[in-house]
Amino acid sequence: MNRILFQIYRVVVPKPIRTAILLKTLRLKILSYYASIPEEQLNDEIREVIAWLRKNPLAIFPYDFVTRYRKEDIEVLTDPDNSLKYVLYEGKRLYFRRGWSKSRIRRAWSDLLREQDPESPHRYLITSFEPGKDDIFVDIGAAEGNISLSVIEKVRKIYLIESDKRWAEALRATFRPWKDKVEIINKKVGDGNDSNNLSIDSFFEGREFPTFIKIDVDGAEDKVLRGCNKVFQSGKPMKVALCTYHKNDDEKIFTAFLENVGFTATPSRGYMIHYYDKKMKAPWLRRGLLRAIR
Repeated sequence: MNRILFQIYRVVVPKPIRTAILLKTLRLKILSYYASIPEEQLNDEIREVIAWLRKNPLAIFPYDFVTRYRKEDIEVLTDPDNSLKYVLYEGKRLYFRRGWSKSRIRRAWSDLLREQDPESPHRYLITSFEPGKDDIFVDIGAAEGNISLSVIEKVRKIYLIESDKRWAEALRATFRPWKDKVEIINKKVGDGNDSNNLSIDSFFEGREFPTFIKIDVDGAEDKVLRGCNKVFQSGKPMKVALCTYHKNDDEKIFTAFLENVGFTATPSRGYMIHYYDKKMKAPWLRRGLLRAIR
């Protein structure tokens, strides 16, 4: 489709219909691609995804666990002291941005629960890979802070780093009971430093280095890694949960990077189909993240 026809298509065809067409077309492309590969050359996890796709519409998480989370079942409450809405997560209040409706929060929270399901390829923490009482935890790309809230009572210190300042008020409300061990930083993490950006190396200059780092920054993970040279070169025992689903070759590139600085990196189980990436190409299936230990 040339550029002019594409622009007409975008104007004439509503976005929900365009999305439905995209998903149906992509599903057929994926099934056709893997049908051309002898089955004995596919690993068990790929076979599992293809079997699921033959029976179901395309989904970012091509697994049955996605049906466990219904937004209709989520209770959204309002704090009378600050008028912010929140959900209860493991008995703790998780606040959302001011102005978000209950329906939007229900959608967002059901997505987050799905994302961190025990069977999800996007799950950061598992029994053999989680922070402990002496850890300094850095949450890069914190957003609403659900992962940090899940470990807040297990760790010694948390740095919450989120570039979107619209989350600042909600994060302060969520972590107010633990404000003595939480620092919230509203900057973008990368490989440079100015009024709106910082590198992990510069931030931790003069501070005790982190021992557990989670990185999920919508495709800018490579910049974050480039800004971690001193921290990684320190040789300090450390764990890193690093998202690899945003770009086609991230898993391969990030595995080599982490192994080069002494980590053992293991991909999470299963695959994601990140159809929001317009540069997505075969083999289509991407690992959700790497769990790295040194």
